[in-house]
Amino acid sequence: MGWGRTLLLGDIGNRLDIEDTELEIANLRRDIQGTIRKEMSQDKKLSGLISENLELKLYLASVIRLLVTKEVISKSELKAVVDQIDLEDGSHDGKYNGNIF
Repeated sequence: MGWGRTLLLGDIGNRLDIEDTELEIANLRRDIQGTIRKEMSQDKKLSGLISENLELKLYLASVIRLLVTKEVISKSELKAVVDQIDLEDGSHDGKYNGNIF
């Protein structure tokens, strides 16, 4: 409450001000800890997604190389199909949001 409570209540007012401040500090600590936990959780999820993405790239690269090595498809045929599918969403941006089939 500040100086008014101190002026009117003396030491008791000071103690009440200290308790209010301690409560506010405890609330701020709790908020900060919650934010840190949330950020750590998001970092963990992001790390998992990155790992999953890298594993998918590994398998995709393996399948593509196997298909090219066995001459099931040529590199130029693959590139043509990739470009065609990439354009299906109206933009040649290296991304695809559509259905697989």
